[in-house]
Amino acid sequence: MIERVTDRLRFLGAFLAHPRQVGAVLPTSRTAVRDMLDMADVPGADLVVELGAGTGAQTQEILARLRPGARLITLEIDPRLAKLLDERFDDPRVQVVCDSAENLADHLGDARADVVVSALPYTSLEPGLRRRILDVLPGAVAPGGTTVVIQYSPLLLPELRKRFGAVRWRVTPWNVPPAFLFACADPVEG
Repeated sequence: MIERVTDRLRFLGAFLAHPRQVGAVLPTSRTAVRDMLDMADVPGADLVVELGAGTGAQTQEILARLRPGARLITLEIDPRLAKLLDERFDDPRVQVVCDSAENLADHLGDARADVVVSALPYTSLEPGLRRRILDVLPGAVAPGGTTVVIQYSPLLLPELRKRFGAVRWRVTPWNVPPAFLFACADPVEG
């Protein structure tokens, strides 16, 4: 319980320092994270990539579903939050990277993720940065893989449909505010 309160305060602090980068005042609820991850095959993945890890709300649930021997590369741009993640998740499957999601290809090399999990606040990002990050997603996911995205509005749907041939979505009301969940497959060749 104390850890959850501390995480909320850390998250709020990160939001106050960089509101456009963080995009929310509270971490995503466990229910919303579980609903989002249910839209992809995390247990069958060899490599999962997480964008915008924050205090680890998604990271914890990804690791709970990730099989032994699989890998999780988690990107967090805020150095304090990246350090927290590195300390919190002492798991050989996890690699914490402190960098912008637009540089994801630099950290993947020739690898492609079976699942990409994104909790980035796309609608609050500067339009050029938002486009650059969204343009990275189709090339980061392996054939047959899925990119799952959580947002607080449906405004991103047209952008996702430009980049993926199949986009499913749903709303989870058990989050503050209610969350829009997208599962994207079949990347469109650019």
